[in-house]
Amino acid sequence: MQPAYEGRRNTSEAHWQAIREHGFAAIAPCDLMDEQGDMPLPVEGGFHLRENYVGDHLKNYGSMLVLSHFKGHAMGGFGGALKNMSIGVASARGKGHIHCSGGPFTKMQDMFDADHNSFLESMADADKSVMDFMGRENIVYVSVANRLSVDCDCDANPHEPEMADIGIFASLDPVALDQACVDAVYASPDPGKAALIERMESRNGIRTIEAAAELGLGSRSYELVSLDE
Repeated sequence: MQPAYEGRRNTSEAHWQAIREHGFAAIAPCDLMDEQGDMPLPVEGGFHLRENYVGDHLKNYGSMLVLSHFKGHAMGGFGGALKNMSIGVASARGKGHIHCSGGPFTKMQDMFDADHNSFLESMADADKSVMDFMGRENIVYVSVANRLSVDCDCDANPHEPEMADIGIFASLDPVALDQACVDAVYASPDPGKAALIERMESRNGIRTIEAAAELGLGSRSYELVSLDE
């Protein structure tokens, strides 16, 4: 299958090597969900997508923990639960499909030339398909807001973080969770937050949260409950 991106994880073998190097294989069973192919999930009432392509192995699971590293992103503005459930769950073909909002994807440059806001909305479309397939009651979301670089972990040379860690957030609502993380960045007293805020605003990152809320995937309103150590 054609890889969606260049880099250290553009083949199954390279993925497995990264898994071993990071120690994941030593502590838990690991699965490349699209290693044997992918499958389409229907998108009902989406902005752009009519189907979303995910790894075929997704059908083997009855529940999902979406564990995300909240940080900036060169295209999405930020990456959190919604991006992880869309791009992260998508197969190699699915990643290009989302980036190009269902349009042609023949080379990596197509992703950078595609309409930007349509890409942000297409991530919300993909989220809806996964939530509908898994059942919303079967998904839990946890986002770790540490090492808050303006760049994603997929970047081979991410910029060093300029602000301090914020904490760990959890919810049954991915929209509320991403909104809470974004709000926490703005509310931080750390002046280093300026770089991450500029990245989020310059990429209109909030549009993914808005689109997900408009699709009924959750609420942008929330109650923040702090747990004592």
